[in-house]
Amino acid sequence: MIAFIEGLVVTTRETSAIVAVGGFGLEVFCPRPTLEKCASGKPIHLETFFLVREDGMTLFGFHDSDSLEIFKLLLSVSGVGPRLALAALSTYNTTVLASAILNEDDKMLSSISGVGKKTAERIILELKNKLPVQFTVGAKSGSKTAPPSENAAFIDAVEALVSLGYRDAQVRNAVAALLELEPEATAEVLIRKALSKLR
Repeated sequence: MIAFIEGLVVTTRETSAIVAVGGFGLEVFCPRPTLEKCASGKPIHLETFFLVREDGMTLFGFHDSDSLEIFKLLLSVSGVGPRLALAALSTYNTTVLASAILNEDDKMLSSISGVGKKTAERIILELKNKLPVQFTVGAKSGSKTAPPSENAAFIDAVEALVSLGYRDAQVRNAVAALLELEPEATAEVLIRKALSKLR
């Protein structure tokens, strides 16, 4: 079992990073937030998951242990593979994903590329009572996920989306996740991208 790797980032690709470790170049598949922390020529520490299958071996990397934990939990769900689990972590942060599962928000989970309604319902059913305590604090049923910063763009986007009939908690989760990935996004950008996830 490879618990973690430390090395220099050689380059990044669409879904992976090449990391130089001990004279070897390892391709590590990562969610988008992790890839954004991988700068060419800079050192990186990644928590890893080594997947061995009949058709090959694949190494997955994460910038924090919570992302790795959610990844492994998602893999335990029937019908969810590594590609889908990475897509989930590329779309929403761990807090938002945990909140969606605990609040049984299948619509939010269905907004993840490749996740249909049945898969979303299965994720909720199989993981709602399995989430470790660090994911349930502050994300209990009915609670709202606190955004990284309730700036003017966040407030304007939330108000506009709620006025369209979307649930307040669902909207706040979606906009908070977008703001974490794009802190300088305008209200117009947040609204447009949130609509694509909420529909």
